[in-house]
Amino acid sequence: MASWLGRLSLEGSAVGLAKVLTTVDLVSLGVGSCVGTGMYVVAGLVAKAMAGPGVILSFIIAAVASVLSGVCYAEFGVRVPKTTGSAYTYSYVTVGEFVAFFIGWNLILEYLIGTAAGASALSSMFDSLANHSISNYMITHLGTLRGEDTYPDLLALFIALLVTVIIALGVRNSVGFNNVLNVVNLVVWVFMIIAGLFFITARNWEGGRFLPYGWSGVMQGAATCFYAFIGFDIIATTGEEAKNPNTSIPYAITASLVTCLTAYVSVSVILTLMVPYNLIDGSAPLMEMFADHGFVWGKYVVAMGSIAGLTVSLLGSLFPMPRVIYAMARDGLLFRFLSHVSALTHTPAVACVVSGTLAAILALLVSLRDLIEMMSIGTLLAYTLVSVCILLLRYQPDEQTDTHQYGDDVDGLKHQDVGASDTKDDQMLIDGFHTGHASLLKRLLGGHYYTLRMRLGMPDASARPTPTTGRTVTRCTLLLFLMSFLLWSTIIFGVEQGSGVGAAFSGITAALMAGSMAKLMITILQQPESPRRLPYMAPCVPFVPAAAILVNTYLMLKLSPLTWIRFTIWCIIGESHSTSAGVKGSSSTQVSLIIKLMNV
Repeated sequence: MASWLGRLSLEGSAVGLAKVLTTVDLVSLGVGSCVGTGMYVVAGLVAKAMAGPGVILSFIIAAVASVLSGVCYAEFGVRVPKTTGSAYTYSYVTVGEFVAFFIGWNLILEYLIGTAAGASALSSMFDSLANHSISNYMITHLGTLRGEDTYPDLLALFIALLVTVIIALGVRNSVGFNNVLNVVNLVVWVFMIIAGLFFITARNWEGGRFLPYGWSGVMQGAATCFYAFIGFDIIATTGEEAKNPNTSIPYAITASLVTCLTAYVSVSVILTLMVPYNLIDGSAPLMEMFADHGFVWGKYVVAMGSIAGLTVSLLGSLFPMPRVIYAMARDGLLFRFLSHVSALTHTPAVACVVSGTLAAILALLVSLRDLIEMMSIGTLLAYTLVSVCILLLRYQPDEQTDTHQYGDDVDGLKHQDVGASDTKDDQMLIDGFHTGHASLLKRLLGGHYYTLRMRLGMPDASARPTPTTGRTVTRCTLLLFLMSFLLWSTIIFGVEQGSGVGAAFSGITAALMAGSMAKLMITILQQPESPRRLPYMAPCVPFVPAAAILVNTYLMLKLSPLTWIRFTIWCIIGESHSTSAGVKGSSSTQVSLIIKLMNV
């Protein structure tokens, strides 16, 4: 472990990334990467086609699901604070190079799709404001690619390249631009709430109109709304560029999720009270809700916010992509030249240019409709792996999980230590945020707490994990991960889509699997937990990571077959590259999942 952390500065570029990001900057990045498409696209789509005004509940449920992954991300950001690469780096340190390459490779694909989709969405927005004169001109002079409505989108290409230049010029500059756009988005959001109050009517929620599709529609909408919260992982990619990652990362993740939820719920309330859910415009719902009431110039004010919000979402997709590529190239998993850091801008300039160009080409040749169909299966898999790693690390012996002690000299960098004041802040975070399952159960159960501990066979507070107990937790965690896929597959394809005897048999099978998973959780509870404390720790382990695994695997199985086919093809390409590059299954100094499996 120490050798890996120490060599980061010796491999790749000799120039380090600029440590300029504050907590406010990280919150701005997280909020901006979520709110654009979530507020201006997803809210209207879910309200119209899935949940009606119940979209409000869908956003709340999706936010709870996102928090489960967010708290696990926050702990990992503290465990390996001064690194870049997000879930890739976390999995590299925790489970080895092979799994890390698999996760990083799919994160790159998700960011590519997100960047191209953002550029295409902006192009469509400008085209709509211009009464479709842009698309008509392109079709007339350039022709179509496939079908009558798909054409080479030169405007999307230009937008993607322009944002690439902004990102490559420097993190301080790109974050400053991001902050300005977020201010515009904030002003327009306040305008929509205040102006919308003059046009709302409670009739749109009366007579059973609040849940026109029932609770099944609300849950289906929640699965879609979950993607409106994907973006907080951008915060975790900035560990090397944050001034104080120990405190900034967990604060920023929490603040960004709360801010996004507030924006989504308030906008959904105004939208569904202004326009009946079945009359909501599918392509530009927030712009058209004012036009429907004859408030035309309000439409153009919202258009300004839409452009700003979608631009920030585009930045949110493009900003972390070169940093993941940079981290993988620095570790030798991608071409070494991609790890070059510009001495002028202190950004991974080569990775920025390469990734931005690829995204621009994708935006040029693939329609927005096709891009939207490519959902975030790789991101969900990364979230799931992070939750798995939290379970693994919490129950391993200290000598195998002592990554945080290297946090202040990652990259061997001798970066300036956080100092006494930051240490004090860290202690405040420990006292204020860390609430383990033990203390929570004590408050809830009172005197029955110790009786429950005895009956479940939970260890004493003085017990310490050993290699044997660590392997037990590893085996239970992997079984929990695999059985979550089996459980949801049985429920989705057997119970929900089945009927008669087949559905009943599937229900019994699912109940038995749920019982087996509960037994695995009890077995994990019976193992001693590491006594080490970090500046931030996910609460209620193992329950929160296990819940995150269940939620994420459910959402993965709700994705379309086309997404799984694309995912498989991309993984095959990555596997071919990793084989030619000689990617190892694990490093001898890492807590390797493969080694653990061999030892079980």
